[in-house]
Amino acid sequence: MTPIAASLDALPLVGLIRDGGWTMWLIAALSVATLAVVLWKSWSLWRLGVWGDSHSRRAVSLWAAGERARALDQVRGRPSARARVVQAAIGTSLDPAIDDKTAREETARVARQTLYRAREGLRALELIVTIAPLLGLLGTVLGMIAAFQALQESGSQADPSALAGGIWEALLTTAAGMAVAIPAGIALSWFESTADRLQADLEDLATRIFVRAPLPARARPRLFEAAE
Repeated sequence: MTPIAASLDALPLVGLIRDGGWTMWLIAALSVATLAVVLWKSWSLWRLGVWGDSHSRRAVSLWAAGERARALDQVRGRPSARARVVQAAIGTSLDPAIDDKTAREETARVARQTLYRAREGLRALELIVTIAPLLGLLGTVLGMIAAFQALQESGSQADPSALAGGIWEALLTTAAGMAVAIPAGIALSWFESTADRLQADLEDLATRIFVRAPLPARARPRLFEAAE
């Protein structure tokens, strides 16, 4: 054994993974994937500007006060999710060549695209939350089968301590699977609530602009359906 391999085996976590069998290695890989997805998604949402955008609210206030040009200047060129939708709503409303229906459709298109980006990657977390406990249970079942096979082969000379050791090693995978699934589920719930709040804000901002748009009054259906 090389010095590096010996030092790795000395680590408690590596020893537990090795004792748990091949399912533990899969669960360990899922834990790394979970951390990568959570970090990437947090960075993606930060770049999307989902955690606050005072310029968009200020633009809507200026729009309600009748200061159309200043309202558009507040959000023009800003990269945040709310600013993009507000800019689309104000820009299309001020364009005399665009009617009310087309303006709403264009704003809804921008909003759907923004919501897709906000929910992108959540399917991966859903998959991890689902399969991590199942992999843990599979590892436990396989470990229990191996332990009882060893008990059968030993016959009357069975060593209870050896059987207990095989059982606790088998249960490691169940504990590891839940240890991966629980944080992944918490992160998934947080990201979904963030996306839901963003959707509510986008619809509220766009509706407030179209209600005060200098266009003929028409029926105003829901701007966009909930993202899947």
